Amino acid sequence: MTGLAIAPADAAGLAVMADWAATEGWNPGLGDAGPFLAADPGGFLLARLDGEPVACISVVTYGPAYGFLGFYICRPEFRGRGFGWATWSAGMARLGDRTVGLDGVVAQQANYARSGFVLAHRSIRHAGTVAAPAHSDPRLRAPGPDDRAALAAYDRAAFGFDRPGFRAAWTDGSEGRVTRLLVEDGRVVGYGTIRPCRSGYKIGPLFADDAAGAEALFLALAAHANGATIALDTPAPNAAAVALAERYGLAPVFETARMYRGTDPGLPLSRIFGITTFELG
Repeated sequence: MTGLAIAPADAAGLAVMADWAATEGWNPGLGDAGPFLAADPGGFLLARLDGEPVACISVVTYGPAYGFLGFYICRPEFRGRGFGWATWSAGMARLGDRTVGLDGVVAQQANYARSGFVLAHRSIRHAGTVAAPAHSDPRLRAPGPDDRAALAAYDRAAFGFDRPGFRAAWTDGSEGRVTRLLVEDGRVVGYGTIRPCRSGYKIGPLFADDAAGAEALFLALAAHANGATIALDTPAPNAAAVALAERYGLAPVFETARMYRGTDPGLPLSRIFGITTFELG
């Protein structure tokens, strides 16, 4: 396509993509760029028409078997001219024959199905304000250097794949992010992160062995929002996750479809009380 160039985005390009996501109502995090690029430096593609950004997609790889697709946006004034499809095609080419996951908005789900993606389950964004009581739970702590191996193992088991660069950046306490581990008898049995966004905060991931642990983590993280709106993206098959969100007054604001092209990785949804992000899985 004459004049169209598609290449990996740098931090400045990713900022453009985040602005578009905000316009779409997706409410990106304020400090997402560093961890996102740490996840896969070449995984965020930006299409430029004669130098002007027109479309984007994220195609983050997690080893040779799995990748995750998100951030699929074409600027409204450039739609209908093939730029979005060209960007999609470049992204899918980068992912190759990996199993590919995505969280598709309702308007795009039929298009994803035509590209070979199959529905696995719904994901629901719940949002609202939480009056989190001040409490001290001795099982909760901020991660330290001695926790790295245990945190890595827990994240890998819950997420399904290793993501060392992203995990280290996401849980380092910078850019307003707060992470808490849930530790019982010296063993990590859950963890979660809250981060500031364009509007309010998002909690993700929220991983725990059971609902009681997820609730303890949720309340500890929610306290850092200081009464601002919190969003939690729950996988619908985890009824305990949906019940947790509803119990604390979070209401459904929109839903997506988790879809896969290729073999469903069979994630342990009973331990996933909050998805990390819709962009990275």
